[in-house]
Parts: sequence; C-alpha cells; structure tokens
Amino acid sequence: MPADAQLLLLDKQQVESMLLPADVLEAVREAFVLHSQGEGRVFPVVREALSTGGVFGIKSGSVPAQGLLGFKAAGFWPGNREQGGEPHQATVMLIDPATGRPLCVIDGNAITTQRTGAAGGLGLLQLARPGSTRLCVFGAGVQAQVQLSFALRLVPSLREVRYVTFDGKPNAAFEARFAAQCKLTHALDGNAAVADSEVVITATPGAGPLFDVEAVQPGTHLNCVGADTKGKRELPEGLLARARLFVDDITQARQIGETQWAPETPATELGDLLTGQAQANRQPADITVFDMTGLALQDLTVARFLYTRALAAGTGRSIAWPW
Repeated sequence: MPADAQLLLLDKQQVESMLLPADVLEAVREAFVLHSQGEGRVFPVVREALSTGGVFGIKSGSVPAQGLLGFKAAGFWPGNREQGGEPHQATVMLIDPATGRPLCVIDGNAITTQRTGAAGGLGLLQLARPGSTRLCVFGAGVQAQVQLSFALRLVPSLREVRYVTFDGKPNAAFEARFAAQCKLTHALDGNAAVADSEVVITATPGAGPLFDVEAVQPGTHLNCVGADTKGKRELPEGLLARARLFVDDITQARQIGETQWAPETPATELGDLLTGQAQANRQPADITVFDMTGLALQDLTVARFLYTRALAAGTGRSIAWPW
C-alpha cells in the first residue's frame, strides 16, 4: 500500500483567490450538461434539521467517465451570526473513485456561493425576457449579492434594481457594492417592487411567502434560491399554477425546493435547455420560475478545477495520508 499518499487542503482564502466568475460559469454549465446527458450521477440528498437549531445536508455525485467522485457536507447554522460568523457552512471532498481515498478537502462556502450565483445567471440567460431592464431582489446577504452580481454581468440590459430587506431597513454594504453598477433603490413594498419588475430574485432563508401572487405580472421571470429544505418556501400559493416551471433536478425540487408545494406541476430541467433536448419557447406573457435547489455536480465540477489548478500552482497544504 502507498505510504507516501498526500491529501491536499484548500482553505477559504486559497479558494477565493482561484474562483474567477468565468471559470465558475463554465464549470456550472458543464454540470448542467452532464446531468442532462446522464453522464453525471446525482445521489439522494441528505437534508436534516438539528437539535442545535441548524440544518445539515450532504450532496454527492459522480461523473464516472471523468473519474470524478465526491460530496459536499453543508448546512445552515443561524446562531453563527451572534458570533460574527457566516451561517452557511460547507466543506467539499473529492475522492478517488478507484480506491475510495480522499484527494482533496476544500472550504466549500465560496464554492457554494459562486456556483449558485452562476446557476442563477444561466437561468436568466435561458428564461428571462430579452432586453429586461428592471429587477427586484429579496435579500441583501451573501447569496443575494452573488445572484445580483451574475445577473448584472450576464444581462447587461438590466438597469434598475429594487432590493427588499427582511427588516425593512436599507443595507449599506449592499448599496456600496452595487450603487455604481445600476440604479439601486431600497423598496419598502415588496408587492409593488415585484409588480414593477421583469426579473425577480428571491434569496432569503425561505421562512415564508415574500409577496402576493397577484403582484406577479405577465412576462415576469423568477429565480428562486431560498427553498432548499422541506418546509421552506418563498413563493406565494398559486404562483406555480400560473407559471412555466424550470428546475435543476426534478426529483430534488419536488423534495426540498419550491416545487414541494405543488409537486404535480410539470417541470423542465435547465440542463435540457442547455443541451437542446428541450426548448423554452418563451412567449411575452409567460411567467417563468427557475426553482434552484443546487446540484452536487456543480460543487464537484467547480472543486475539480480548483484541485487541478492548485496542484499546478503548488497552492494549498499537502499532508501525509498514507494507507
């Protein structure tokens, strides 16, 4: 047995230094395509509430033809805020599929943030009405920021952004980041902000409906990020019945996404749009919803390029891991 095997560790700073948006976008696109073509496997998701008040989950999968295998252990611990920490915590591990030996352990927070933002951006490119200029985002935290960042990067016609916060107060950090990129307004009335927007992004903890169903106008596209656990939701009752529904994974969306509230709703996977197996054929009055629950393959394709890049650059810390 090899006694000189090594395990590579990549911490938060090392990951963030290598996570370029264009690379993440390409890796996430590849994950959707692999999923659509059946080349990438997604294993059943673990998502459970903890007695500590947090939520713990595992997303895993493989791409046999590429020798790619691994998982992300992640969740949400709201008590971290009181300690000045990030509530979302994630760790990714890549594993040698031939031996089961771990290859790399990676801080997964930035991976989760960026790959989810990239997935949202791809959803907008496929589903938002061309030339959309007005966007409303619910939330002002890490995920709301990355969703808006990819939206402004990939849909340059967007000019006006309204943002809605849970406490009804302006968020100085959010405004400092985006004020120079668009006409940014803090909105107190979520219904009015939705009614006057062509694109709506919901990026909250998913504690309940954020607006009334009547506020959604014909032609609106919605990217929904916050429902990722049984019992969570951001959309009002009845909206999916009015909308054309798109998801990253049908089974997963029906278990833990917005689709759990109307699991009989017909849905199309976004990867099938990217591979041409399905067509959006968006009509001007269509309301479209992209229910984003996050694919394990997205974490793995991003982690793979980080691992490869780190090996080439000598980045990270290698520790002995004999077997």
